[in-house]
Amino acid sequence: MSCVRRIVVAITGASGAIYGVRAVELLHGIPGIETHLVLTKTARRMLELETDRSPADLRSLADVVHSDGEIGASVSSGSFRFDGMLVAPCSVKALSGIANSFDASLVIRAADVALKERRRLVLLLRETPLHAGHIRLIAEVTAAGAIVMPPVPAFYTRPAGVADIVDHSVGRALDLFDIDAGVVQRWTQ
Repeated sequence: MSCVRRIVVAITGASGAIYGVRAVELLHGIPGIETHLVLTKTARRMLELETDRSPADLRSLADVVHSDGEIGASVSSGSFRFDGMLVAPCSVKALSGIANSFDASLVIRAADVALKERRRLVLLLRETPLHAGHIRLIAEVTAAGAIVMPPVPAFYTRPAGVADIVDHSVGRALDLFDIDAGVVQRWTQ
């Protein structure tokens, strides 16, 4: 049995690509973590629009990179052991696919595997405002075992800028996998 922990990070086409980027950056620096990265086509476009990171930069930080169209990738099988999956950001399209087990892409299939194998699945949903259809999908994935975690800033930390807000949200998401990335200012009152 290997003592390496495998975490799948999927970045979808919602605004907020920086959340997935930062997750990969933080995981890259933690010994004993093997990061599997999946980028959707629209995520690659959002990287260009919202960050200074290219898809190639991001791929260089991951241990294993899978194409979103590669339905036969290791992470698409329940027999491949991984510890959990973070979808950051999670688009409503991805949320809908996960809620409906519509495994037309590797992101959705790997999330479906995480749920069926009772592995941790965390979705940083990036959408607002929400309508009844969104809320229904959130309820469905939550009932299936996912954790929906919209990246809501914590202001008790008195963030000095966007990087502090992103670090806190991503750090809290990684906490859900019992991974302390050292970026969360803990409440001590």
